[in-house]
Amino acid sequence: FKGDENAPVTIVEFSDYECPFCQRFYSTTYQQIIQNYIDTGKANLVYRDFPLNFHQNAQKAAEAAECAGEQGSYYEMHDLLFEKGVAGGVESFKEYASEIGLNQAEFDECLDSGKMESEVKKDLSDGQSLGITGTPSFIINGKTLVGAQPYSAFEKENIFLPVVSVSC
Repeated sequence: FKGDENAPVTIVEFSDYECPFCQRFYSTTYQQIIQNYIDTGKANLVYRDFPLNFHQNAQKAAEAAECAGEQGSYYEMHDLLFEKGVAGGVESFKEYASEIGLNQAEFDECLDSGKMESEVKKDLSDGQSLGITGTPSFIINGKTLVGAQPYSAFEKENIFLPVVSVSC
């Protein structure tokens, strides 16, 4: 996750690194959510992989992020995958690992072995069990928001307000 683990709101994002709508969300809305909610401690973000089967590089891109995460650089890889794209496949992902200073041998072994394949597939399965069918999709305080929504859509729904439980 990204942000304060004790934040009152958790944003769960199901996304695909090869999805043009996910890339649009990243380039137009993501930074505002980070600045106004994650960095301020109001929310945290959990990125879940949802690689669509018709995107040929999406599965390995997700595995690359997971492999980077093993070295404490998940979101650094996440950002590069959205900023530079996934068209080059595994070779590009290895270059990105070098750019962010990962132990290259460990990263290459992780990615080449398919070590993270089941982790990525678990995220996909979890999303499907929650009714997720496309990307990007968000679950925030039990509300689902689908698509590359503008920042205003997140604010409009008041989905960043913490859930308050009342007992009698």
